[in-house]
Amino acid sequence: MSRTPRHTARSRAVAVLAAAATVAGGAALLGPGTSSASSHREAPYTATDPQVDNTDTYAFVSPDNPDTATLITNVIPFQDPAGGPNFYPFATDARYNINVDNNGDAVPDLTFRWTFKDDDRRGAAKNGDKVGGSFLYNNGVVDSLTDDNLLFRQTYTVEAITNPTSSTPTSVVLVNSAPVPPANIGAASIPDYVALRDEALRAGNVGAGPFAGSKVFAGQRKDPFFLDLRVFDLVYGAPNNKFGEVGFNHVADKNVSSLAIQVPKRLLALGTNVDRNPVIGVYATTERQSTRVLADTGAAPATSQTRSSDAVSTPDATKFSQVSRLGMPLVNEVVVPANLKDYFNRSRPDQDGALLGKVQDPELPYLVEALYGVPNPNKTAGGKDRADLVAVFLTGVDGLNNAGLNKDVTASSIKPSEMLRLNLGIPPAANPNRLGVLGNDTAGFPNGRRLTDDVLDIALQVVEGVLVSDQPAEIKAAVKGLGDGVDNSDNGLGSRKVGQTLLPMFPYVGDPMAGSDVPDGATPVTYIQKITSRNGTVSTQLTNISPAIPGGVVHLYRVNGNGSLTGYGTYQLNAAGTSTNVRTFRATPGTSLTLNFRVFPKRGAAAQVNRGVPTTITVR
Repeated sequence: MSRTPRHTARSRAVAVLAAAATVAGGAALLGPGTSSASSHREAPYTATDPQVDNTDTYAFVSPDNPDTATLITNVIPFQDPAGGPNFYPFATDARYNINVDNNGDAVPDLTFRWTFKDDDRRGAAKNGDKVGGSFLYNNGVVDSLTDDNLLFRQTYTVEAITNPTSSTPTSVVLVNSAPVPPANIGAASIPDYVALRDEALRAGNVGAGPFAGSKVFAGQRKDPFFLDLRVFDLVYGAPNNKFGEVGFNHVADKNVSSLAIQVPKRLLALGTNVDRNPVIGVYATTERQSTRVLADTGAAPATSQTRSSDAVSTPDATKFSQVSRLGMPLVNEVVVPANLKDYFNRSRPDQDGALLGKVQDPELPYLVEALYGVPNPNKTAGGKDRADLVAVFLTGVDGLNNAGLNKDVTASSIKPSEMLRLNLGIPPAANPNRLGVLGNDTAGFPNGRRLTDDVLDIALQVVEGVLVSDQPAEIKAAVKGLGDGVDNSDNGLGSRKVGQTLLPMFPYVGDPMAGSDVPDGATPVTYIQKITSRNGTVSTQLTNISPAIPGGVVHLYRVNGNGSLTGYGTYQLNAAGTSTNVRTFRATPGTSLTLNFRVFPKRGAAAQVNRGVPTTITVR
């Protein structure tokens, strides 16, 4: 659970914490399951409806324009860049919201809302054969957002709604019918994606009204989140492969869809006064129309530019229901139990008191204690009821981003609630630390959230008690070494490091990977595998790896009779990246074993694995 550059620290932590502890029965509560990342596929309903699935929310003072703040929410997780022909449009029967609470009462005071319309020209008679229509997203090179070759387009409108839950909300349209840049289909279709992105950004500039000078954006981006998803394999490979399943960034080659706004800070602060009232709360929600009726079976197809061939009607187009919610990362993943995840996505922040017990006594420390022997801070006197977690996740930290810092707010009106809390008065860091506040960088998470903040490592260390004051020094030192081996600047990200793909200006989230890109590590790797046995000792070895992959990783698996796999260990390639050390293990003579090597170049995503040929031997 710690990153590659800290192997020594990790080893020391394992020794101190007796990581070889026997696995308790309760550890099975976090067994292998559906992957989720921050909030990628985290709840039953949104897992089936990715168009409305909020994956990550970010809030930070803009580094290149510190008089403004940038708010971002991402939706539609795990986008394969080549996933045509429909790619990943925003839902036209949904409302995407970024909500701001500037007085701490857990009720939004300002909501920025995106809505979308399709312009689908694939049904036009001039496209395709006599029936009319085309399956293509584009039927030629696309040089601009209005290019006739672009057959599917979307536009969006953004409103700023003041007091959105009151009986008298007020709304201002910031942009109307702004273009969404197309999916990054590939170099043959869009030879200059940056030009299209810049065209879309210009259309998102707000030139008039109370929000003049603001910028908005909606479109496909490269997913900026980073983590190793194998946490669900009994927390990174316990009990047989302790800490062995770390270092993969499972979203390194995936895209996502971003909704972003940059706005003068004063327009977010209570009373438009950042000096007196610097703290805001931020969370994103998505709403679906409450009623949708599909076309009857056997109905005639629709071919207009505004209706798909599976036309739907919405009997009451004014009724919407919230189906996704996201503020702080990882809360709905590892704090909220499975039976309440859909409830949480439908709930309001002012209802979060119902989940206080799970925040005060979360499940994860029990699992880590059972698997690795890390003492559970929930059980210690200082950790009981976990005031540290309540501050980080529900109230804000005193002196940093608690709503009580706002001079025009009364303490009695502040309600604990789950959302990002950002102190607008703290300027951007000249040299951001990926661990945010834990790294003595108060401009980072949990003070808001920047794109480069390593929220998994931070949250894991906080949950394991790094902020509990009376933890023994050796335990606190060990907890500081915990992580998933993936960060924003070094290993696990192949050639597409987060720092290389982010933009230096709004919307900051990097350009999406193209469908024509070859994923990192996808180049075929050849090798010779040698498997022998003698006197019950099985010996395995890889040689002649080509092309050489320094830093690569090898997994050895046993293929069971039912097709499932049993891991027999993970180890690094040698410095030259051409061979491994001999791997041996004991087995009963006469046993039939089918073994399989898998090579992961440069610790890329699991999809980048190069599989060897399963080899069956009879142990001698």
